[in-house]
Amino acid sequence: MTTPQVEVLLIAVMVAACCSLPGVFLVLRGEAMATDAISHSILFGIVIAFLIVKDISSPFLLVGAALTGVLMVAIVEIITNTKLVREDASIGLVFPFLFSVGVILIAKKIGNVHIDTDAVLLGEIAFAPFDRLVIYGYDLGPKALYVLSGIFILNVLFITIFYKELKLSTFDPGLSTTLGFPSKVIHYCLMAIASLTAVGAFDAVGVVLVVALMIVPAAASYLLVEKLYLMIVVSLIIALVSSVSGFFIATQMDISIAGTISVTAGLCFVGIFFFAPRRGIIFLIAKKTRQKLDFAHLMLLVHISNHEKLQERYNENNVREIYKHLNWERIYTSTVIHMAINRGTVVDNKGVLSLSNKGKQHVIETIMK
Repeated sequence: MTTPQVEVLLIAVMVAACCSLPGVFLVLRGEAMATDAISHSILFGIVIAFLIVKDISSPFLLVGAALTGVLMVAIVEIITNTKLVREDASIGLVFPFLFSVGVILIAKKIGNVHIDTDAVLLGEIAFAPFDRLVIYGYDLGPKALYVLSGIFILNVLFITIFYKELKLSTFDPGLSTTLGFPSKVIHYCLMAIASLTAVGAFDAVGVVLVVALMIVPAAASYLLVEKLYLMIVVSLIIALVSSVSGFFIATQMDISIAGTISVTAGLCFVGIFFFAPRRGIIFLIAKKTRQKLDFAHLMLLVHISNHEKLQERYNENNVREIYKHLNWERIYTSTVIHMAINRGTVVDNKGVLSLSNKGKQHVIETIMK
């Protein structure tokens, strides 16, 4: 690998690490789409900050972006609290307005400055290493790498210091308020962190990848684990795996790195969505099928038990005729009978079914429950 490729890979890894941390709490709070809203609306804050400081490289642009994210959340809450508009509709009202105003200001006021709306949306991480951090003539590497490293440290510190408050306000905001925890303050701080993360990342990778890396790893980890600290760790791992594998796939196929990382993250989610041990679609289908068969097995045992001491057992419990009395399909009935025989709860006596001792015990235990 060449030096620029290594630098691009490191930037991709840092973007993934930065975005995955606040994303966990946004997903758990049901505010996943707020990420998309923040990622678009911060353009307004960047433009306003630039118009004030007149310096495209000023750190105040990050501050302006973070404050805009908080502003957007505040406006959404004000509108939502009127009870006239739902929260999702409020988000849909506010962020297009702020983003559009930012685009208009770029076109009218600072069209000659390198703030390009296409770059903001799509990004091109391959160009990130060209923006170097040079101090006293020494090239210290890509500026984005230092910015993202700083944001990552800030995110880790924020989550570590306020872990208890974040956990309580996320899962039980009512109890958090009752106990005197500053839930609103924590909420706005989280949105500020998300805004800062978004603006630190989108110049290199664009809004699309920022949203993908904030939401997809967190949503995937939610399907895998239940404890919050494990969800944070697993989300971070998924984001890192997606960024590294997406980078190598993109370089091999000579396609967009940011787009490939987004697709890779999406494929990771799809795989987990179907094959997660407890919440995956395949597991849930298998569980539902197993429960259906278990219930059918019990109904078969009850039917046999009700008739095995009667004269009509030769008809009611007949292997060939029992499907009619149970009102089941013949093939399905045969499947349930074979399952019962394999479990040792039913015995086939020359075409007439009867319960084994194990089957009788199973029926008794079920009735006792």
